[in-house]
Amino acid sequence: MAFQAHRVDQILDNAVSRYGALNCIDFMGKTTTYSQIGKMASQATKGLQALGVKKGSRVALLFPNCPSHIVFYFAILKAGGTVVNCNPLYSADELDFQISDAQADLIISIDLKVMTDKIDILLEKGTLDKAVICSFSAQLPFMKSNLFRLFKRSAIAKLEGSGQADKYIMASSVMKNDGNYTLVEIDPDKDLAVLQYTGGTTGTPKGAMLTHANLTINVQQIQAWMTGLEPGTERVLGILPFFHVFGMTVVMLTGLSIGSELLLVPKFDVADTLKLISAKKPTILPGVPTLFNALLNHPKSGSYDLSSINICISGGAPLPVEVKTEFEAKASCTMIEAYGLSETSPLATVNPLEGLPRDLSIGLPAPATEISIRSIDDPTAEMPFGESGEICIRGPQVMPGYWNNPEETHDTFTDGFFRTGDVGYIDKEDGFIYIVDRLKDMINASGYKIYPRQVEDAIYAFPAVEEVTVIGITDDYRGEAPKAFIKLKTGMTASSQDILDFLKTKLSKIEMPKEIEFRDQLPKTIIGKLSRKELKAEEQNRQG
Repeated sequence: MAFQAHRVDQILDNAVSRYGALNCIDFMGKTTTYSQIGKMASQATKGLQALGVKKGSRVALLFPNCPSHIVFYFAILKAGGTVVNCNPLYSADELDFQISDAQADLIISIDLKVMTDKIDILLEKGTLDKAVICSFSAQLPFMKSNLFRLFKRSAIAKLEGSGQADKYIMASSVMKNDGNYTLVEIDPDKDLAVLQYTGGTTGTPKGAMLTHANLTINVQQIQAWMTGLEPGTERVLGILPFFHVFGMTVVMLTGLSIGSELLLVPKFDVADTLKLISAKKPTILPGVPTLFNALLNHPKSGSYDLSSINICISGGAPLPVEVKTEFEAKASCTMIEAYGLSETSPLATVNPLEGLPRDLSIGLPAPATEISIRSIDDPTAEMPFGESGEICIRGPQVMPGYWNNPEETHDTFTDGFFRTGDVGYIDKEDGFIYIVDRLKDMINASGYKIYPRQVEDAIYAFPAVEEVTVIGITDDYRGEAPKAFIKLKTGMTASSQDILDFLKTKLSKIEMPKEIEFRDQLPKTIIGKLSRKELKAEEQNRQG
């Protein structure tokens, strides 16, 4: 299947041309049409060019999901710049590292104190030269805007009182123009659209260089898979943050490319999300397994109508069979598990929308994508069907490399294939791909490889378990052994012995958890997937 690479901002231009009068965004009840977003993006482009943004400029974005993120994302690209996506929950030190590494001198954010307090530090240090600040309340409906100013006054930054006040520029002044910006020529195959920072396979933050071609072709790959959609009629629930590659490509870019109305959620709350689904009737819900699990297990979930949802796209973490089955039954929808990484824009594999489901599989390669399973000991050697090894990916959506990091780039490619750091296999019968676990999370017990995901899958089958995370802990006899952290469903009880008795027929003796710890909450990443990192750090501190 042939795909046509083009500049990313053409996605918005095409959508404005085709769907101009339709709603593009619903943000907490305030709707904005495609034509309005297109006009704002053009005005923002001209304003950024006046500030010196040009081809090759790297500009940081620091936003929760809101209309301004979309407007300035496309404005940066129209001006020829590269978007540097930043996590709003990062500390000032983490932002300092990322922005310094990207060599960005301008940041665009919002007038929430939690954001500007960190920006102040970076302006003072000289990491940034200036900051463009958008008004949060101006993006809300009139009544909500007034209430926000009245009751959340302490949350709004007082920029005039900042020691860096002369370096702040209000977005309203940047956009006060006719929108006739200067067109910048872009080579989609070579020019960078986004620097997407990721820990990759080593944990050190690196900027995955995503070209215009990487992203626009990945959007086309997603569209080729999502058959049966009706452009101009779909509503996509935008809970996944747009600074994350999953939310950026699958929700924002793909949603805009088919003229969807994006229902933006700046902060995930289970009860509010259930109300929103019931009221606004989204048809597509991309999310991570813990999101679907949370919606299922809310005490009042039965009071809300989820029947508008036709397709759920689950990614970012393994999808437990029980969550998939229960959510499909509740919403009468199809839930599909997909797989990808920041380095692959992200979609690399996906289950088919039609046909028999493959529980626990990450599906088949996306169109024009090759998957190769390589030996863990020798990445040049390909493994036979059915045997596990490192999942390696080649395709038009795969990044050319890491920003200013030739050594990491060299190490993460083999024969033109990107090495994912994930262990998996391709089944012999029909070519479906299965992930076993992350290489770095593997537990080595007396030389025996234990993959936490396999232990987690077995524990998830216990009826009282809502969430589980398994890590390796030090064991005097075997070197390492599994430990399970479990969150039980509300109103249900179980003991460690109950869990162990249940697992006797499901796991080998060496795979059985050495310890089980019950928690009210388990740590999660910013997009809501369960995270082992914090639990590992706790155990290391505990062991001295």
